This record gives sequence, structure tokens and C-alpha cells, in this order.
Amino acid sequence: MDKFPGSQAPNDRGPSSIPGVSSVPPLDPQYFYVQGQGLQIVSKRYLSAIKKGIFFIIPCIDTYCKVDLRTVSFDVPPQEILSRDSVTVAVDAVVYYRISNATIAISNVEDYGHSTRLLAATTLRNVLGTKNLSEILSERESISHVMQASLDEATDPWGVKVERVEIKDVRLPVQLQRAMAAEAEAAREARAKVIAAEGEQRASRALKEASEVIADSPSALQLRYLQTLGFIATEKNSTIVFPVPLELFKCFLKKDE
Repeated sequence: MDKFPGSQAPNDRGPSSIPGVSSVPPLDPQYFYVQGQGLQIVSKRYLSAIKKGIFFIIPCIDTYCKVDLRTVSFDVPPQEILSRDSVTVAVDAVVYYRISNATIAISNVEDYGHSTRLLAATTLRNVLGTKNLSEILSERESISHVMQASLDEATDPWGVKVERVEIKDVRLPVQLQRAMAAEAEAAREARAKVIAAEGEQRASRALKEASEVIADSPSALQLRYLQTLGFIATEKNSTIVFPVPLELFKCFLKKDE
């Protein structure tokens, strides 16, 4: 009984054309054509697609393989990487991929999932090995795009489409974390001292201008003195110190001379 109604028996030149099924050039030693998720190897010579509905598998002759076309994600194990500036970091990532061609995924590679995982780990090490530590920490998005393009190009002959790659975490050695924290703290303290010095410089200039104004008008000094007393009185202090102006002693100094 013919297993494929309406089709001719397969010959050495490959399967005959079937309505709704696209054929591809024969691959040695098998010939393939694709249609959907379900794939059936007929007599170990032809790989055909199975449509929806009831189908039959001949034991010990036919083999059925189901391929999931949904997007699959997996974690890349943490990789110990030596950056370009000789810093050892542990980096892990997550990869999202899907099967774009079920026939190629089954026929061209033994295990497309395992192969993609190994290739992702290797690509992560190769890409990050050309970056400095500062670039790894600040340019995660560009690194993810480079990895995605490299993986997609390498897995295209396997019928795998890499949709997205994301860098999850970058782990630094504890000693390096302490050194970076000390460096950042020293940089913040240096900036704080510079800001304080600039403030003192501006304040001294303002005081100089104020002293010049007060020197031109002696009454301004008296008003400033009364303003200071009023400010001290609002603080509810029990003791108030009254400074004595030096002008009161000028007459005594002249008599001594």
C-alpha cells in the first residue's frame, strides 16, 4: 500500500513533488523536504513533513521527530574571562533562540540545542576577551548586539535563529571591588575638597568687596554691628558678648604719643 497517496514512489533522484510541500536539493545520503513541525524519516532515505491529522509510523523503518518552533531561552554558565587589561571577571548571559528551519535543524547538526549552548559560551568568552573592564561594565548593550550577530551568523546553517542575547551579571574579585570602592571614595573626597576651596575663594572675594563698601561708609559698620546683635538675640542665648570698637581708644593712643 502506498504510504503517500497521490505521490510516486521515491527513486534515486529524490522525492517527487507533493502539493503543498517544497523540495530542496538532495543531501547525501538522504533527501529532504520540509512542511511544518513534524518530521518523518521514511526508510532512512527521505525526511518529510507531517501535516495535521492522523499519520502512521512503520516500526523499525520510519522515525518520527517533533521540532518545537517556539522561542527557547537558556542561561550561559558564568565564564571566567580575562579582559584586555588583564582583569579576571566572571560573566554570565541569557540567550533566546528559535528554530527557523526544522529540516536543517535535524539534518545538519546532531543536537542543535546543545551545539547552540556551547557556541554561546565560546562566543561570550571571545567577545569579552577583547574588551577592557570599563567597557564590559558600561557597554553591555553593544556587547549583547555583537554577540547576537555573531551567534546568528554561526547558527544560520543549523536552521537556528538567535533573537536576543543579554548580559546578566558581571562578577568582580573581592579585592578588586575594594580597590574600586577606595578609588571612587578618594575621587569623591578630592572633588569635595575642590568644591570647598572654590567656595572659600568666592567667599573671600565677597568679603573683600564688603569690606571696601564698609570702609567708605563708617555708619555701615555700625549697622552691621547692630544686625549681628539682633541675630544673636534671636537665638535665646543667656550670654551676649559686646565687642568694643577700636575707635574708642584712638583718643587715648594720641595722648600717649
